[in-house]
This record gives sequence, structure tokens and C-alpha cells, in this order.
Amino acid sequence: MAAVVIDGALLEGGGQILRMSTALSCLTKQPITINNIRANRSKPGLRPQHLSGIKLVGNLCKGKLRGDEVGSSCVSFSPGHTSKGTYEADTKTAGSICLLLQVSLPVMLFADGSIQATFKGGTNAEFAPQIDYSLMVFQPIAKRFGINFEADIIRRGYYPKGGGSIAVVCEPIKCVKPLSLTDPGHLVGISGRAFVAGVLPTRIADTMSKTATSILKKRFPNIPVNIDVVHETEQDALGNGTGIIIVAETSTGCLLGGSGLGKRGIQAEKVASDAAESLIAEIQHGGCVDEYLQDQLIIFMALAEGQSRLLCGPISLHTQTAIHIAEQLTKAKFTVTPVSGKEACFMIECQGIGLQNTALQS
Repeated sequence: MAAVVIDGALLEGGGQILRMSTALSCLTKQPITINNIRANRSKPGLRPQHLSGIKLVGNLCKGKLRGDEVGSSCVSFSPGHTSKGTYEADTKTAGSICLLLQVSLPVMLFADGSIQATFKGGTNAEFAPQIDYSLMVFQPIAKRFGINFEADIIRRGYYPKGGGSIAVVCEPIKCVKPLSLTDPGHLVGISGRAFVAGVLPTRIADTMSKTATSILKKRFPNIPVNIDVVHETEQDALGNGTGIIIVAETSTGCLLGGSGLGKRGIQAEKVASDAAESLIAEIQHGGCVDEYLQDQLIIFMALAEGQSRLLCGPISLHTQTAIHIAEQLTKAKFTVTPVSGKEACFMIECQGIGLQNTALQS
């Protein structure tokens, strides 16, 4: 079969193209060639984070990679068969563990049996979902697709060393169920986690919790807000880190998140207020998912058996990119339609391909 050629500089032009393309190559049994990898970035080509992700997919499905080295601008991948078993992937940096989960989960679902995996790197990294977001927002919504996986945090790891670790167990499924998230309902509660690790004082987390709570209570005076303050021990975390994750829940089970990571020179109040204001903006858009979840669901909508519908706020460039890659490699058809009477609100619809896990008994 001739390789499908994918432009790695298209639209978002980042690691997402690599992750989705290699995962879908595995699932659809199509060889791919990705050119112009991250061509528009300040450091173009493969970075260690991306390399560890595509190598993980290659290991999962016994695929063959070419061009798999740091700095490479072109990668070719030929998929094989995804087998049950035990796997490990390590970014060897503070690169995101959550992006390892993101690239591998669709593949693990279509294995011939249960998969146990250990992912190592950064649990709370910039430009990626925090592990708390993956477990508090993504995982519950994934269950609506019929997706069941467990991810236990063994140890948290922070920039610059990483050193975090999670243990993942994923059970295979026959087919992904279609998802319909079209009713945002009304806000019923907000919960969260403000944390510090290492030598950082607990008062930083306390300040973040109080700041975010104050902003959210002012905007939603009748809604309960509970943001835990956590000081992680040396046994629980490697390195110094601080941040906050806030999750809003609605009456229809929708989950929307806002988050922030602390860094040198940025006040705790600023980190918390940015996270709170981000969450408020997501709620006000009137969608069923936030900006960071919408693009993560596209691949599962494409694979599902039947029509999926997703009510969103503004469509992000990451989501546009995800739709493009999904359509190119699966032939699923997406439509994005503005919602009448709701400013900056859109309905994403997809007729999925109904991919079947032929390795499982009927």
C-alpha cells in the first residue's frame, strides 16, 4: 500500500499532527510519511517529547519507523499488529506524560487484549494537559465513548527534570460508541486542586485556592466552590512545582476545566486568576466541553460507530487540525456549524467509520 503523505506544517503544525497520524496509521493499517515536521516552530523537527510518543505507538503495534531521531523533519511509519502486554515509554525529560497517554490510548483500545503501560516524564507540563485534567475531565467523558482505562499516579514530576510516572491499564473494546454532548445544562459545582511540591511553601497553594475561589464565587455566588490545598511530599513528587486545576460540573454531566502552572517571577494570584477567568470564559461560551477537550475527542468521534455530536465554544486551531487529519486518514466526515442564537458556539458533527476490533471475539 502506498504511504499517505501528510504535511506536518499544516494548520497547528505541531506535535498533534504526529500523534494523531501515527495512531490512526496503526488503526487503519495505512503506512504514512509525515513531511515538514514542525517546520514553523523556532526549533523545527522532532523533539524528544514527540519522538518518545511515536516510538511508543511503534512499539504498541510492532510498526516500522524511519527518520525517528531528534531534529528529523520527515518520518515514515508502517504499522503492524497491536498486541496485549506490558509497555513502557519515557520522555527522559519533563516532557508530558499526558501526551504519551493521548497518542497511545486509541491504539491500546484496539489491541487483542489488556495492556499495562508505564509512562515517565512530566505530570504537569506546559503546553499540555496536566495529569489532573486528564483524570478529572478527559477520563469521565471518555467513558461515554465506552472507553475504560485506569491511570494511577505513581509519582509526580516537574520541570526541568521530570521524573514523574503513571501506571495505565487499558481494556480493549470491540468498537467506540458514538457520543452526543449537546446539552450544557446548568452549573452545579466547581472543584479543584491547588498544589505545591518540593521546597515551595504551602502558602502558595493556599493563595491560589483563595484567589480562584474568590473570583469564582463573585461570578457564581450560588454555586459551591471547593479547591483543595495540597503539599506534595518528596515521596509523591520529584522536583519543585506549583499549579492549579479547576473543574466545573453541570447538571447534564458536562465537565469544563481551567488550569495554570506556576513559574519563577509569576505571582500565585496571577496563576490562579488566569485559571479562574479561563474557566469562566468556557462556561460563558455555553458549550459542553472546553477548548482543551474538544480536539482530544475528534479522533474518537471519527472511529465511533454512528453519528457523534459535540456542542463547543470557539473552534480552536488544534481542533481544526485534528479534524483535517482524521478526515484524511479515516475518511470520516465532519461538519462544523455555528449555533443560531449562541454567539461563538458551534456544533461539531461526525459520521464515524465504526472501526471494529477484529482481534476480539464477537
